[in-house]
Amino acid sequence: MPEVVIVDAVRSPFGKRGGGLSTTHSVELLGSVLGALLERTGIDPATVGQVVGGCVGQVGMQAMNVTRNAWLTEGLPISVAATTVDAQCGSSQQASNLAYALIAAGVVDVAIGCGVELLSRVPMGSTVPKDGPGKPVTRKYWAHHEYTSQFEGAERIADTWGIGRADCDAFGKLSQDRAARAQREDRFATQLVAVEAPVLDGEGKPSGETLTVSRDEGVRDTTLEGLAGLKPTGRPDGVHTAGTSSQISDGASAVLLMTADRAAAEGLTPMATIVDTCLVGSDPTLMLTGPIPATQKLLTDNKLTIGDIDVVEINEAFASVVLAWQREIEPDMETVNPNGGAIALGHPLGATGSALLAKAAHELARTDGEHALVTMCCGGGLGTGTLLRR
Repeated sequence: MPEVVIVDAVRSPFGKRGGGLSTTHSVELLGSVLGALLERTGIDPATVGQVVGGCVGQVGMQAMNVTRNAWLTEGLPISVAATTVDAQCGSSQQASNLAYALIAAGVVDVAIGCGVELLSRVPMGSTVPKDGPGKPVTRKYWAHHEYTSQFEGAERIADTWGIGRADCDAFGKLSQDRAARAQREDRFATQLVAVEAPVLDGEGKPSGETLTVSRDEGVRDTTLEGLAGLKPTGRPDGVHTAGTSSQISDGASAVLLMTADRAAAEGLTPMATIVDTCLVGSDPTLMLTGPIPATQKLLTDNKLTIGDIDVVEINEAFASVVLAWQREIEPDMETVNPNGGAIALGHPLGATGSALLAKAAHELARTDGEHALVTMCCGGGLGTGTLLRR
């Protein structure tokens, strides 16, 4: 099996709901990130074997294979095929893992994993309208599993692992503090691609002017006192609030993968090797515990311990997701989301996975680390995993 490497990985800034990226179109946002990735590396886009993208809200502007439409919208070669996949919140990590698998299997020797979500314009739930053509689960599903929301799943995780409101608030503040430090020290400079977003006139139409969005918009000054004053979001007496849950965001990201031999032939220096990937099933009622078995599988299969991992990027869907994972895996928390996570930076669903891969690869380079682990929880009870070696 050929060695598969990450040559470069980029992301747009994550825009807050109704923020700087909210006036863009999903295909143009993803297209601009794909174009920037190719320009940075200088490879001929026609040599890309396949593009695999992730998106959760595949409706409206994100319907009809948004990945293919983004590629064509950027004016890239029509000969390059693209696919859009849905693994819920882990969509673009799974897309990148599938791109890796295509290369490892010898189907192609160059591929791109990517993702996009514009939650400001395609809100969560858009794919299941009240008067739509059927519901995603039936009574036969209920005969096997209780159907819960992610909010309820996060609260049940907190119940199961004994995680309280104070624990969640402390973690929410930590995420914001680390993200603020990363911005002060410009740690994201090597991964961010600035986006030119349309400025709208008073009627909501493009004015012809643009706004340059170059920084993540979700980072904000946070205190424990302020967090303590927020109302729970999952249950009236729940432990999660808007300050300890992932932010609704807009964004896009992309990762360029190829064989090590192809990278050498192109004169490109790899950022990291993909050692292993996984997608595991987990309890669909608790729903969000997938990072625990995903991490355990990658470590066991590759004869590593969590102490061998220099950087962990685990999606902060809710504070309890990370805190329950911490209690089971027992990592050094200094290595976990060292530059903040989705609580501070945002979670544009289908874009987050490949963005976490970008964050991990660039953080390994910044800190001269060796191994990184990326993992996410996903709706329906899934866990994604990718193991990198620099």
